[in-house]
Amino acid sequence: MAKGKKTKKENKTEEEVHEIYEIEKDGKESIVETKGTIKEESPRKGEIEKENKLLRNILIFIGLVLLVLALSFFITKSATHFKYKGVEFNVMQEGELTFYQTSFPVINKGKVADFNFYLRNDPRILERKVPAPETFNSIDNTVINITQEFDCNGDQVIAIANLINLYGAVGKKIMKDDNASCDSLGRYAYIVVQPGKKTSVEQFGPNCYNININNCEILEGTERFIAGMLVKMNSDLSN
Repeated sequence: MAKGKKTKKENKTEEEVHEIYEIEKDGKESIVETKGTIKEESPRKGEIEKENKLLRNILIFIGLVLLVLALSFFITKSATHFKYKGVEFNVMQEGELTFYQTSFPVINKGKVADFNFYLRNDPRILERKVPAPETFNSIDNTVINITQEFDCNGDQVIAIANLINLYGAVGKKIMKDDNASCDSLGRYAYIVVQPGKKTSVEQFGPNCYNININNCEILEGTERFIAGMLVKMNSDLSN
């Protein structure tokens, strides 16, 4: 009884090969032609899936690397540069001190130049920490009265110098007049720096402000006022 022989089906394809040779023998050339087939193994389904998975993982890894690089660049830039209500600030480190630098155009000897101004406090944090009016009036000639001598480890000197520098840069004057008061017509600005239960800036007339200082936060109070003025100046320049 004849027995059938089982053969294993291989995952192969056949490719026809046709080759021609020139052979020289005994001074005579002859052409030999050969034909045949070559069996090639086709990629198995499991191998294709494995290769596709490897390629996918490589592409995901590259994408993650690019994402991390982009986030690192964004975070680094955000840490050293930001905008506060349209005003651009750069964060600068000088030893243990951190400054928040901005600039605005001024006219100096008939020429327009950038004036650099520095705050000691982040204006974004000041906005959350120190209550103040939503908007400020443009800088005008201003009378400033300080109702009490503040002794705050020199911060009081820096605070008043900052106000004077800001006004001087735009060609306005700050004057001290103990007999002056808030002008109901707003013809000049009037600022009172005084102790308060909470550091804040409050407007009490058309162009009059109280800068209330608690616990020697004189830099925080005055710089909150200055930041508001910078925003107003930038808005006026843009319009």
